Amino acid sequence: MSKKIDRAQFFKRCGSVVAAGSLVAVTGMVARRWLMGSGEGELVWQIDPTKCTYCGRCETSCVLRTSAVKCFHANKVCGYCDLCGGYYRQNVKTLNTAAENLMCPTGAIARRFVEEPYFEYTINEELCNGCGKCCKGCNSFGNGSLYLQVNQELCKKCNDCEIARVCPSDAITRVPQSKAYLLK
Repeated sequence: MSKKIDRAQFFKRCGSVVAAGSLVAVTGMVARRWLMGSGEGELVWQIDPTKCTYCGRCETSCVLRTSAVKCFHANKVCGYCDLCGGYYRQNVKTLNTAAENLMCPTGAIARRFVEEPYFEYTINEELCNGCGKCCKGCNSFGNGSLYLQVNQELCKKCNDCEIARVCPSDAITRVPQSKAYLLK
């Protein structure tokens, strides 16, 4: 025994089915985001060191007065070179710590003698402005042990990161907190 429905009732029922399906889909998406967030941590901004070109925009585009992007040093990768491409500018005449010889404009990289011919390099994060000049030098004339990362303790976690907006290599993306601070 089938009951006939008119055209208006048919479209009303179809609309109800579509609305219910949309509600289920939206609920699923929200639940997935919530579960992803609780399982792996909140989403944070991350620089992919394999994509970064050290263009200098991290220094100038961050909403903070001093950028939340800082130079990090992979000590296990470092060669502890006497002539470090991240510490000294190209074509320096003497290997001394005069400002005109140093790559870092703020003096954020310190060098300590270990033994002939090795030196240990450390980053003073408070002085680092995220310009990337040392990282560019290290990657051009060294082994790439210096690279840029977003310091999550300083980052404002903007919903729409200004640096990510202007990054020419799309190196900045949002990732779960558990995947922050990627190494090369």
